[in-house]
Order: sequence, then C-alpha cells, then structure tokens
Amino acid sequence: MPNVATATDFADSRDDAAIRAAISGAQSVPFPTTPDMEILRAGRRPAVIMPSDMFGQAWKLICDVAEGTGSPVDYAAIGFIASCASLIGGKRRVRPYGESQWREPCIIWAGAVGDPSAKKSPALDAITAPLRAIEADHAFDHQSRMLGYYADVERAKVEKKAWEKLIDDAHKNGLGTPSMPVAAVEPEEPQRRRTMIMDATPEAVGAILSGNPSGTLHFRDELAGWLTSFDRYSPGGREFWLEAYGGRPFVIDRKGSKTALTIPFNGVSVLGGIQPEKMAGALLGAVDDGLVARFLWAWPDPLPFRRPRQLADMGLLETIYRRLDALVWGRDEAGNATAITVPLTPQAADLFEAWGKANSEGMEDAGSLYKSFCGKLEGVVLRLALTMELVQWAIRGGDEPQSISALTLGAVAEWVDNYAKPMALRVYGDASLPVVERNAAILARYIIKTGMKRINKRDLKRSPHKSHLPTMRTAQPMDEAIQYLCDAAWLMEAGTREDGNGGRKSGDYVIHPAVFGEQ
Repeated sequence: MPNVATATDFADSRDDAAIRAAISGAQSVPFPTTPDMEILRAGRRPAVIMPSDMFGQAWKLICDVAEGTGSPVDYAAIGFIASCASLIGGKRRVRPYGESQWREPCIIWAGAVGDPSAKKSPALDAITAPLRAIEADHAFDHQSRMLGYYADVERAKVEKKAWEKLIDDAHKNGLGTPSMPVAAVEPEEPQRRRTMIMDATPEAVGAILSGNPSGTLHFRDELAGWLTSFDRYSPGGREFWLEAYGGRPFVIDRKGSKTALTIPFNGVSVLGGIQPEKMAGALLGAVDDGLVARFLWAWPDPLPFRRPRQLADMGLLETIYRRLDALVWGRDEAGNATAITVPLTPQAADLFEAWGKANSEGMEDAGSLYKSFCGKLEGVVLRLALTMELVQWAIRGGDEPQSISALTLGAVAEWVDNYAKPMALRVYGDASLPVVERNAAILARYIIKTGMKRINKRDLKRSPHKSHLPTMRTAQPMDEAIQYLCDAAWLMEAGTREDGNGGRKSGDYVIHPAVFGEQ
C-alpha cells in the first residue's frame, strides 16, 4: 500500500486529545463562503484519449504492453514512436513535395509526463527492451572490428617508426623530409552499435554517432535533469542537441585532440519521463530557443491498480524493431552511403498542404511555447508519417514502401490534432502556472486524496506528508500555498495557540467540509 497519511494518522501523530476533538467537530466551523473547486484543476486541461488509427496493426501490441505494465497506453505508444524513429534514423527521409528540396529525417523527441507512481518507467522500459537485444547482437561484430583495429594500431606504430628513421636519414644526407605515409596514422577506434544511450556529454554522443551513422535513441528515466544540464559539463551542449534534432552534419572540436570529429548525421531521437512538479523549471527555466517545443508529450490520467490480463507478444515487437534496424542505406554516384528519400503520394501531398494551412491559423493569441510547438508540427507530421508507413511495412512484410499514402498521412494528422496538440496545451499550461497556484493545487489534491479534515503547517513538512509535497518542504512556499487556499475558502485558521493561552499560533487549519461534498 502507498505511504499516504489519513486524518486519523494526523491526529495520532499530534497525540493531542484536543486536536482530535477539533477534527471530529471540524464541520461545525463556519466558513465565510464556498470553496473554489477550480483550485484542483489550476488551469490544467483534461487529458484526452489517444486515437489509435495512426498505429494501424501495431495498436493491439501497444495496448498489450501497456496492459502488462499496468500503465496507460499513452506511455507505451509514445515510447514505441520514438523507438521506431530511432531505428530508421538517417537511412530514410521524407519529402512532401517534388517541387521542393524540403526533406525531414526520422527523428522524434517524446516525453512521458506523470507522477512517480504513474508507471511511466515500467511502460517505457518494456517498449524499449528489444533495443537492448538488438544492441547485444551487434556486440559480436564489434569484437571482430576491434581485433582489426588493434592490428591496424600496431601496424601504424611500426610504420611511424620506419618513417621517423627515413626522416633521420634524410636529415643526415641533406635530403627533403619524406611525407608521412597513410599507414602510419593510427585509425579511429570503431564504435559499437548503440541502439540506446542513457547519459552522455555532447562529445561522447558525437563519438558514438561517428560509429552509428543512422543515429540512436537517447533514453532518460527523468528528463528534467537532462533539460537543465546542457551547459553544465561543456559549453555548447544546448546547441548540440538542437542540431541533433535536425540530423544535419556536425563537427565537434575534441579536447586533447588535434583533429575535429565530423559527424555526417547528427541525429538522436529522445525519450524519457518527467514529473509534473518538475516541468516548470525544466520547460520554462531556459531561453525559448525551440528545444522544448520539439517534444511530443503524453500526460494521461493515472490508472487504478489492476492485475494484468494479457501478455504482450514481445517477439513481434522485436521483429518490428529488427526490420527497421535492418533497413539499408542508399548509395550516391561515388558509392557513399546516403539517405533514401520517400515522397508523399500526390493525394497525401494535397492533404498535407490543407492540414498545414489549417495548422497555421489562429496562432496570434497563443502562448509562446504552444506557438513554437505548432510551428514545428509540419516537420513532426512528416516524420511521424514516415515512421508509421515503415512500421506497417515491418509488420506485414513484403516490398518496402516507395511512398507515403494519404491514409497514413491523414491518420497522423488526426493524431496530432486530437492528441498531440491537447497534450501540449496540458503540459505547457501546467508548467506556466505561477508557483503559488501550482503548489496550492498540489496541496488541495493531497487534501482530497487523504481526506484530512484539519492540517498543521509544520506537520505537512514532515513524514509521511513531505514526500507527497516535494515543492513545499520549506516555510515560504508552504505558507504561500496555505494562504492561497485560505483566500479560496478551502482553509480557515483554527485560531488555537500552542499553549492554549498567549503562545504562538499552532499552525492548524480547518478544511472546508464542502471540498468533500459535505454540507
């Protein structure tokens, strides 16, 4: 059972007969007005149900994964999207119009929002588990490449010594300096296939990408720490990740190295969870450079505990991932690896044009974060359409699709309009709420959850309450939240003194019985 306090626990913790008597008679305390129940919402928009058409035949599998982890389907679905996109990566690009050079890579950033008990992690762990198996299979090939690398390094050392001797001989004989042979240059250490990385600096990610030209998935159990740490270890971290969303070439100047690291495809999909209480600092604590607006968000209502009734076909999930991972590169005229471009069908292009016009309308009065989010949705729709077209192919088999259909594009547009946009409004609205209002809402929900009829200010900052009120562990935010609830007629100061006479006030507050539906 979760460690949640009740009104009886509270009374026992005070061990004061007078307080217990006051609790039992709290309903008789007259309040000047009725409580403002909108406090509970605090401007938070309701969660919406995720449409399923975009996922096609994969939807049942996603639902089964969610069922097996006891979590809302939203978390498994958002993880599936990011995982599939990361496996396609730089090998395919989508082109909306034949008359345009506009092409989008297959990179998706997705965030799962929920309280610590919302079961985000079990869902995301389950949906990404096959990525680890794929990476393990590549480990054997990497060992073989490392053996060749060690041999080349030793050969380079021998060649360099021989070259240095030639220089000495040339100097003694007054001859010109011979050029260093290519064989004397130590090769770059090969990077093993990484389907998923957990925590790395931009330089480390760059090194990984140099050996993973199709990209990878950056998976974080908690996104808040990542979003607030970009420049903590090295300058330019934020700029690196902005580029990593675009999949363009990138050059990193490495410390202690005379050569820069060139990455042909700087593309990293991102997936992780974040708690509502941490969103404000993570989403609003930095410059509005569009980084946060690149995320697709899933913030469903939590589910009650339930026993799983369906075992997901994890073999099918792994098959889908392996087929996407096995997609081959195209080749240019020089034989170099290059992305294969997948166009929209003419009907899909017309549909995309109509959707794009509708998406751009009515943004004049939108908040800056939401406006930035909608401004990036054109590229997101194309990326999702490419991902889902290839997912359906990975399930059914046969020839790889040569274009993206209007059916796929339409399902994606519906998903974005009816899910991605409302969820973004839910996330950005909660994050942009003033701190005192957000804390007051957290405290109000906690009061409803525990059924406490009376609270004490100091006790709320102690166990077992403090773990449920993490943003109010110091005096000022707690005082401000309580005062806000007093102003909203949720609370009324009990007016007692600690010594019963003229000592300092006890910090006791009576809760309006109407918040529990009582008269």
